[in-house]
Amino acid sequence: MDYIAVIDIGMTNKKVAVYDGNLVQLDARYRNFPPKMVDGIETHDLQAMEDWFVEQLAYFAKKYPIKAIAVSTHGATFVCVGAGGIPSVPCIYYTYEPGDDFHRQFYERLGSPAALQARTGTPYLKSMINTAKGIFFAQQKYPEEFKNTVHVLMYPQYWGYRFTGKTGAEGTYMGCHAYLWDQIDNRLSSVADELGVSPLMPPKLNCSWDVLGTITEAFAEKTGLAEDVIVTMGIHDSNSSLLPHFAKKGETGFLLNSTGTWCVSMNPVAQYGFAPDELGKVVFFNISAFGKPVKTGIFLGGQEFETWSKVLMDIHKRADLPGYDEELYRRVLREKQAFLTPELSAGSGQFPLSKPRVVEDGRDYHYGLLSKGKEIPPCFKNYETGFALLRISLVMQSLTAVERIGLVPGEEVFTEGGFRKNKAYNVLLSSALKDNPTFLTDIAEASAFGAAMTAKMALTGQGLSTLAKDFEIEYQEVAKADIPELFPYRAAWLKLAQ
Repeated sequence: MDYIAVIDIGMTNKKVAVYDGNLVQLDARYRNFPPKMVDGIETHDLQAMEDWFVEQLAYFAKKYPIKAIAVSTHGATFVCVGAGGIPSVPCIYYTYEPGDDFHRQFYERLGSPAALQARTGTPYLKSMINTAKGIFFAQQKYPEEFKNTVHVLMYPQYWGYRFTGKTGAEGTYMGCHAYLWDQIDNRLSSVADELGVSPLMPPKLNCSWDVLGTITEAFAEKTGLAEDVIVTMGIHDSNSSLLPHFAKKGETGFLLNSTGTWCVSMNPVAQYGFAPDELGKVVFFNISAFGKPVKTGIFLGGQEFETWSKVLMDIHKRADLPGYDEELYRRVLREKQAFLTPELSAGSGQFPLSKPRVVEDGRDYHYGLLSKGKEIPPCFKNYETGFALLRISLVMQSLTAVERIGLVPGEEVFTEGGFRKNKAYNVLLSSALKDNPTFLTDIAEASAFGAAMTAKMALTGQGLSTLAKDFEIEYQEVAKADIPELFPYRAAWLKLAQ
């Protein structure tokens, strides 16, 4: 049996896992890496990560005859590679915010946000969540170091390069809110040309299951793996999580609501293109592993939940998560007196003009003061009510995201990730989506699983649909409750958030 190693790189957790030929995860190891501070900026400690990956692969190589490696990573990250094959410029966290002047300069030089969004499928996002902004910043901050760059590689392909010595590109990453791929002309974009990086980037987009190469002799010696171990092209994590559903359901007809630090709603659609009123909003197009458009909406739901939860826990000296009390939630919705609005990270989600705050009886309690315990709204003095407002806020944001990406009546909605265990969120979301069957899935680590699927496709030559027989997905339908109070509350919430 052929075994597969998956390296799954999240912003927080890094993971190395082993799957057997039937796509069953046999083993996994996890680690967090603190940022490496360079010039006061958080950067990825690439060398420490590589050392750990080598260590884990060497451990697994003694237990399993691994034949393939697949890499899945979080988005908005690239690596500039110098002549010696090592990074020429620090790999900066996409959460770094260079300031409003930086964003203004970017668009003055490279084109208006609306025009770039129309051609590249990429919306205006703050910090450096747009990959091209990260490149623009690197050129400004490290001009001499950037001159020594011979390759600009997307994050999954950087790791593939370290393992094989070969460069490549694939669509799920190049086409993910990067400004680097023209989705109309199907080529590197005018932004890539203007930044001068087109000659430094692979011009062709491969499939995620295409073979980048076999591991180098040096990498084989370090890990104990055989030199004929293949490395696939790599894949963006959110797009990877779509693959199990593509195998079971086909390429369209469902919407995936993937929840975690980022809540990512993805709607595989037949045709690329924005309606005029969608330009300027945080709605964009990914490219699926099949090269097809995936209309997408995002917000930092998991971050909002963790941050506001800590505020409530600090106020009440508690650490538990209250359950779903339908009577309490319906009362909060019915009264329409208290609201919690986004965004803690400005410009990261569906409501870029919203300020993070609690609004109660018309008075604003801003997060900055509230988090320091200086202004506590009456609703937050009740622990359960505070959590109800937080969960309702997450539902409001999810509803806007799925509407903006074109959810239609009858389309199935699959929720997976961290919010699967949040009963209040799931009941309210399902109840609000009256015309859409809503399900929870039992895929615990979908991005790693999807990456394993790409490796099996590379090893066997099988198509994705053939792999459907290798695994089962439990689609657990979420019952809909009759909660008419949701809709007038949402209208009031939207006025505050917009």
